[in-house]
Amino acid sequence: MGRGGSGTIFFSFCNLGCIYCQNYTISHQGEGEEVTPQVLARMMITLQENGAENINFVTPTHVIAQIVEALPLAIEKGLRLPLVYNCGGYESCEVLKLIEGVFDIYMPDIKYSDNRIALKFSNAPNYWEIVTSAVVEMHRQVGDLIIKEGRALRGLLIRHLVLPNRLAGSFKILDFIKKEISSDTYVNIMAQYYPCYKAYQFEELSRRITEEEYSEVIEYAKRIGLRRACRH
Repeated sequence: MGRGGSGTIFFSFCNLGCIYCQNYTISHQGEGEEVTPQVLARMMITLQENGAENINFVTPTHVIAQIVEALPLAIEKGLRLPLVYNCGGYESCEVLKLIEGVFDIYMPDIKYSDNRIALKFSNAPNYWEIVTSAVVEMHRQVGDLIIKEGRALRGLLIRHLVLPNRLAGSFKILDFIKKEISSDTYVNIMAQYYPCYKAYQFEELSRRITEEEYSEVIEYAKRIGLRRACRH
């Protein structure tokens, strides 16, 4: 997201329970420390002063009230960067409507198209209905991603992690994006899955993906006309 990189702030814990989370010490075990709104505001300003292109809030869902409390303090100190809502996609539309106008960029994952798989591996009931409704609402608010001089300014960027054994149901996810969001949607198709945390307890998740499993998702995105789908 620009030459200066993304100014990332991780929040402890997560509203999803992914058993293969690569940041499980933060999302599951709560690594981190409690900070005041004043300290959070100062963190944003420090990132800006160090050349960050945006402020990237990672897993903000359960602390959105605290972020909103800190933002005016940061703006008073000169914060002027785009704000990124970086989440797992398992969001309440009611809450998203309440924060409309606060965040410039929504960056959700769409992890699964099968509710049974989502429940088994992320403890997320009704995942498909919830994530699709949330992403439609995000796109309504900010539209397709706008990039100027290499910097993301506003819009929706969807990430999708390809899982082994086609567990993610990637084709259905890409069809949804093309038909219900926009063929101009930026879709970051990720290949970096590796078994960690509790993944080795499940045979179907106990290996990395193959080149064939990844390439077929990339090729499908191209075939259906998702022009801004990219490898990662």
